[in-house]
Amino acid sequence: MLNSPEAIQPRLANADQTELRNSFEAVQGRLVKGRTPRWGPIAVLFSRITFFMIAQGITWLLLKAFNVPNPSVAVRNWFSVYGTLADLGCLALMFYLTRREGIRLLDLVGFVKKKLKKDLLIGLAVFITLFPIAMFAFGRLALLITYGSVNPEFPEGTFIRTLPLLAVLYSRLLWWPLWSATEEMVYNGYTLPRMAALTKSPWISVVIVSFFYSIQHSFHSIATFQQSAYMFLIFIPLTVGLALVYLKVRRLTPLIFAHWLMDLTNVLFMLKVG
Repeated sequence: MLNSPEAIQPRLANADQTELRNSFEAVQGRLVKGRTPRWGPIAVLFSRITFFMIAQGITWLLLKAFNVPNPSVAVRNWFSVYGTLADLGCLALMFYLTRREGIRLLDLVGFVKKKLKKDLLIGLAVFITLFPIAMFAFGRLALLITYGSVNPEFPEGTFIRTLPLLAVLYSRLLWWPLWSATEEMVYNGYTLPRMAALTKSPWISVVIVSFFYSIQHSFHSIATFQQSAYMFLIFIPLTVGLALVYLKVRRLTPLIFAHWLMDLTNVLFMLKVG
């Protein structure tokens, strides 16, 4: 159980304030004082899917207006472009909520310069170990559960996507740094500490946050129920692992770095000009 605000005052006085502004204990103190709204974590949990579906709908309407063939299929290719609109919506909501708490949006990251080298090494370790285990080892199990085969035929645009040159350049240069950082801020930076303060249990919070973190991937390229279920299942070990790392280090820097490597791999190998 989390400590009371009074019990953690000596710790707050003697520790690095950059890290502690978004610590579980500091968030709990602001929750008790009413500076952290109880509806905030719930709103942020749902914001990612909500803003993403709005952005996807706008893109579908534009493709239809420009008479693009099969806009419901074509819209899947543009995920790494219109996804930025979802990022901006989530960042705007978290900016409002953090200002209300009296902290900065960047305090969710907990960046500490003297720990940068350590954080980069942790992030690299997460990428090397957790990413392949989740995507490849557990991915085969997820395929068997959802498709009954490890080599199913996926709908067009599910993974390998084709975009015009400028859209590919945007995706490879600008989309992934913002997308990765925003996802980590939404789920582990903002929601996890505040959900822990509400539930009084970091472990219950990991389950809740990881569920939403995983299921939002089901909306990235909506095609079939099987494909959506597969996208949900494959991300469960990854999102749980990222949350557990955050519980240990209490900083987002290593998670953002690891996530950058994951999404950079995505745009380099699963996106082509066409």
